[in-house]
Amino acid sequence: MARLNLLEETRYEKLPVTVFPTANSASISVARRIADIIKSKSDGEKTVLGLATGATPVKVYAELVRLHREEGLSFKNVITFNLDEYYPMKPLAAQSYVAFMKENLFDHVDIEWKNINIPDGTLDADYLQAYCYEYEQKITRLGGLDLQILGIGRTGHIGFNEPGSAPNSGTRLVTLDDLTRRDASHDFGGKENVPVKAITMGIGTIFKAKEIILMAWSQKKASIIKKAVEGEISSDVPATYLQLSDNVEFILDEGAASSLTRFDTPWLVKDCVWKDLLIKKAVIWLATALNKPVLKLTEEDYNNHGMAQLATEKGPVYNININIFNKVQHTITGWPGGKPDADDSQRPERANPAKKRSVIFSPHPDDDVISMGGTFIRLVDQGHEVHVAYQTSGNTAVWDDDALRYVEFAIDFAESQGQDNTKLKTLYQSMRQFLTAKQPNQADTPEIKTVKGLIRKGEAIAGARFAGLPDNQIHLQDLPFYDRLKVSKNVDFEDDIVQTMQLLNEIKPHQIFTAGDFADPNGTHKVCFDIIINAFKRLQHEAWTKDCWIWLYRGAWQEFETHEIEMAVPLSPQEVLRKRLAIFKHQSQKDLPVFPGDDAREFWVRAEDRTRETACAYDRLGLAEYEAMEAFVRYKID
Repeated sequence: MARLNLLEETRYEKLPVTVFPTANSASISVARRIADIIKSKSDGEKTVLGLATGATPVKVYAELVRLHREEGLSFKNVITFNLDEYYPMKPLAAQSYVAFMKENLFDHVDIEWKNINIPDGTLDADYLQAYCYEYEQKITRLGGLDLQILGIGRTGHIGFNEPGSAPNSGTRLVTLDDLTRRDASHDFGGKENVPVKAITMGIGTIFKAKEIILMAWSQKKASIIKKAVEGEISSDVPATYLQLSDNVEFILDEGAASSLTRFDTPWLVKDCVWKDLLIKKAVIWLATALNKPVLKLTEEDYNNHGMAQLATEKGPVYNININIFNKVQHTITGWPGGKPDADDSQRPERANPAKKRSVIFSPHPDDDVISMGGTFIRLVDQGHEVHVAYQTSGNTAVWDDDALRYVEFAIDFAESQGQDNTKLKTLYQSMRQFLTAKQPNQADTPEIKTVKGLIRKGEAIAGARFAGLPDNQIHLQDLPFYDRLKVSKNVDFEDDIVQTMQLLNEIKPHQIFTAGDFADPNGTHKVCFDIIINAFKRLQHEAWTKDCWIWLYRGAWQEFETHEIEMAVPLSPQEVLRKRLAIFKHQSQKDLPVFPGDDAREFWVRAEDRTRETACAYDRLGLAEYEAMEAFVRYKID
C-alpha cells in the first residue's frame, strides 16, 4: 500500500527523485555512495568518476575528503573526468575548474595527477576537435563512467550543455547562454569578463555513465527542477533528456524540491492533512488559477481541481472561502508597529507597547529602502523609535570610476580651501595606476575599498535621514565577514555574531526586521540572516527577547507568495514616491549597478513592480485595491 501511495504521489515526476531535509545531509549521502563504489572494486580495479564543479558538489567533496582523512578512503585507483571547463582558461586562474577541483578535492586526497582529466582550456582552437574526440575515447577505453554527478544551471544546462544541445552530443566546444554568464559574473568581477565559450562533455557522453546523480540545492533551483522532472522533454531544457535514462536519480534538498507537485500542490496527487496554512495556500491557488475572487469559488471549482477532500472535510465551501478571505484581510495593516488602543486579536502586530523600538537590519546599504522603504517611513511617521543597522559596507558594488571621481572631488575641495593635498594626490595616482592594470575579480587595495565603502556609507545615511532617522539611530556595522569572504571561503562568523549581540542588547527591540529573500545571488542576505538569528538565540536569556518579534522582508530579489504573507502594509501613491526618493539616495546603485543579477530592471523599478503586484494579487482575491503593498512574514525561533 505504501508503494502504491508513493507512486500516486509522484505520478507527475518522470524520473526518480529523492528529497533530503538539507543540502548537507544529501551531500553526505552522495559522498557515501561514491565511497561505496570505490570500495566495491577489487584490488587494482579502477573506479571511473565523472565530476562536476560549482557550488552544488562542494559539500560532497568535503565529505569525501573527511572520509579519506578519518576513515581511510583511498583514491589511488580512482580516475576522474570533469564535465567542463571555460574556454579559454588558464589552469592556474582562480576561476578555472582545475583550481576549483584542486582546492575542494584533489589537493586533499591521495589521487594521482595522471588519473585526473579536466578539459584543457589552453588549447589552440585548431586542436580542439581532435582533443574532444580523444577525451571521449579515453572514457570509452576505460569502460565508461561508473558514476557521473551533475548540478543543474538555471537554463536547465547539465555540464555546459545549454538549451539547443542534442541528446546524442559528445564532448565539444560550446557557446554559453547569457544567463549562465550572468550567474558566473560574480566570480569573474562582471559578466563582461566571463568567457563566452566552454568545453563540455556532451549529453550523449553523460548518458553512457552506469549511474547518474543530479543534485540541486535551495529554492533558487526549484523552478528549473520542476521543468526537468515534470516537464516535457525539450532541447529548451537539456536536463529533461535525463528522463530518457534508466540510470538517473535526482537528489534534492527541500528547497530545490519545493515546486514539485507533491510538495507545492499536494492536493493534486494525494489526500492531505488540512492544516490552516495548507488550506490558505490551496484556496488562494484555486482562486488565482481560476481568476476568481475567493468568495466566488464554488463547490464545483473545488471538486474539479483536486480539492474535493477539503470541501468534504472542512466544508461547506462557502464557509472555507469566508474563513480564508478573513485571514487574508487580517494581514492588511496600516500600522506595522501595531495600532495603539485597538483590539489586536485580528491584527498582525501587537497594540502594546504603543511606541516600539524597531531595528531594521539591512544586509547591503540599500536593502532597507528597496525592500521595506514604505514601512520604514511609516514606522518613523507613527512615532516608533526606529533604528537601522547596515550589516555590510557594500564596497564591492561600486564602480571603479566612481571611486576615482570621489577622490578627485576631495582633492579639488581641499585645494579650494587652501589645504595641502599632496598626500591625497599621491594616493589618487596610485589608485589610478592600480585600476588601470586591475585584473578581473582582483581584490581592490585597502584604500580603494575604503573609498568605495565611504561612498555607500554616505548614501545609506542619506537614505535613512530621508526616512526621518536621527544620526544616533543609524548603525554602520561593517561586519568583518564581508571582506573576509572575498579572500577565503572558510570564514569564522563569531565576531560578526558578537557585534550583532551587542547592538541588539543596546537597542532591546520589540521588532526586528531582517532580509528573508535568500535569492540574493551573492549569498550575503542568507549569511546576514544567520548572524542575526544566532545572535538572538544567544540572547534569549535576556528579558527583552521574550517580547521581541522577528519580521522577514523581501523585495530586492524576490517576493513572498500571497499565502505566506502575515503582514501586508499598503502604500499610497505618495508613499510609493517617498520610498522611490529614498532609494534614489543610493546613487552608486542607480541606472546600472555592478551586480544587477539576472533582472534587467533597476532596483527601484523592481521594488515598485513587486509591491504593485502584491497589491494586485490581493485585489484579484476580492480585497481592497491599493497602489502597492510591502509584505512580511513572521519568523519564529523554535
